[in-house]
Amino acid sequence: MNQPSSHIVDETFKLALRQPIEAELIGNILPFWINHTVDRERGGFYGALSNDLHIHNESPRSAVVCARILWTYSSAYRQYRKPEYLAMVRHAYEYLTGPFWDPQYGGVYWQIDSQGMPVMDRKHSYAQAFAIYGLSEYYRAVQEPESLQRVRQLFALLETHASDPVFGGYIEGRNRGWNPLQDMRLSDKEPDCQKSMNTLLHILEGYTNLLRAWRDETLASRLKDLLEIFFRHVIDPRTHHFKLFFDERWNSQEEWVSYGHDIEGSWLLVEAAETLGHPGLLAEAREVAVKMAAAVLAEGVSADGSVIYEIKPDGIRNDDKHWWVQAEGMVGFYNAYQISGDPAFARASMRCWEVIASQFVDRQYGEWYKVLDSQGIPYADHYKVGPWECPYHHSRACFEMLARLL
Repeated sequence: MNQPSSHIVDETFKLALRQPIEAELIGNILPFWINHTVDRERGGFYGALSNDLHIHNESPRSAVVCARILWTYSSAYRQYRKPEYLAMVRHAYEYLTGPFWDPQYGGVYWQIDSQGMPVMDRKHSYAQAFAIYGLSEYYRAVQEPESLQRVRQLFALLETHASDPVFGGYIEGRNRGWNPLQDMRLSDKEPDCQKSMNTLLHILEGYTNLLRAWRDETLASRLKDLLEIFFRHVIDPRTHHFKLFFDERWNSQEEWVSYGHDIEGSWLLVEAAETLGHPGLLAEAREVAVKMAAAVLAEGVSADGSVIYEIKPDGIRNDDKHWWVQAEGMVGFYNAYQISGDPAFARASMRCWEVIASQFVDRQYGEWYKVLDSQGIPYADHYKVGPWECPYHHSRACFEMLARLL
């Protein structure tokens, strides 16, 4: 329950944040991707774009980015019903279900080139999860039966080929034919592992959104299992941080703290439990969310209010500022405030927005810088659009805050 002062805090937030957040969403983020990233010659979206809008079409194109674009504009169209959003939705849907879709074995390839040919044809569970997320939002927006059939197929493929029937959870990935992979890493920055928090979190997110579109008992059961896995294996009860990398038996492989994933996961767990409609798990998710947000606030916030990216296993802190971490911080801290009524969380959320508005929004070329150094200076050579750089985190943060500030 909120404390008596919460009404004042709520009204302050509405006055200070709702209008600028909506202006940022519909005046900057959403138009940018329509105007600058659509490849009208080859289809789909450019593989990469520099901060000054130089196109790098030699860069591979990511299924994750395409699925996230599909989610972003499906959500935007569902809420605003603008024809330009629907056009973007159709474009992303055709690309995800065309060149990215494996017609022989099902599922989406990890990467394709600008000609639409597979560059890396593995079936990483992370990519399938985002395809589920994007396609389920597409179905919610346009109600086309074919999209629901496709997303149900992806759900069945993950459950058949990636689900661990012995120890629970989901294996990181398979090869094109859904057979074992030798190296299942998402990138060379991570250890090779059987299971990871990041993949599990976004399967949970995808299944949550699918459950909104398709109230299926098996799906609900699998979402419940995922929540219990997070509470039992993934969240460290001593530190209230996520453990990140696991073997098949849930033994943690490396001591690594990701403040960005902690604050993101804190509110996604609550969202999943709310969508599932399980009172016991919802109570646990709310309690966990506040503890995780408190840990990030105590340990992972810089003097200017930005959320620190991560601490690596060697104990060295990465002080670079990442766009998605600040976006998730704004939502995660506000979610903790809504649950607890503690105004310290509301202030932390507000400070994240202030950092975003003052340091990340690119007033010259549009969109956001994706990575800044510890002094808030953008890295000139870091892509604005790339294999991970997409509109999902910050558009979703805007959608979330607008819904929470009604």
